[in-house]
Amino acid sequence: MSQLSNLYLFLYNSFQSFGWALSLFRVLSSFVLTKSTHEAYASAGELICFLQTAAFLEVIHGAIGLVPSGALLPLMQWSGRTHFLLAIVRGIIEVQELPSVFITFLAWSLSEIIRYPHYALSCLGHCPSWITYLRYTAFIVLFPIGVAPGEMWLMYQALPYIKAKHLYGDSFLGLPISYYNFVQVVLLCYPFLWLKLYVHLFKQRKSKFFKRHEKKKKM
Repeated sequence: MSQLSNLYLFLYNSFQSFGWALSLFRVLSSFVLTKSTHEAYASAGELICFLQTAAFLEVIHGAIGLVPSGALLPLMQWSGRTHFLLAIVRGIIEVQELPSVFITFLAWSLSEIIRYPHYALSCLGHCPSWITYLRYTAFIVLFPIGVAPGEMWLMYQALPYIKAKHLYGDSFLGLPISYYNFVQVVLLCYPFLWLKLYVHLFKQRKSKFFKRHEKKKKM
């Protein structure tokens, strides 16, 4: 990788690290101050929408070979999160104060303040082993929490509002399904898509720690 590409990736991942750290601070501050989970979106929602939208760059990074991840899995994760965030949470005011939003934002923020610093420090070639360990371990707990009581539960809770408002009805004109039906299908597919990503992360973890173990044996 060229020095310019490496510098760009370091700056991008540092930017995301700072953004998600600020998001976590805002979510937790609102919780402490209000003793409630209802203000999670009001405190950090727009910032998280911006950070998540900007993360489409990671799909491009994989597509052009800037990083070895490829484009498919980053696209799956980005599209799932972005649809959930922009179309449902941002688009339906009534769901923005539900505890599921707080759970999702907390899980996402905790995950990203580990993942992005790991990437940024790896660009410098000096990532502490404890950050690497967290990067390939914390997802075991955080990923299911973000998906099940977070994203999926909120989408389920949003269904009555989607149906009552005929949300995004114009986008489905001429099609045999409505947006309400689309979200129902998404909910049915979510566990299978989530499992694919979850298994992939476990494979990454096994590969990473196997390589570290092999290096120690050679020393």
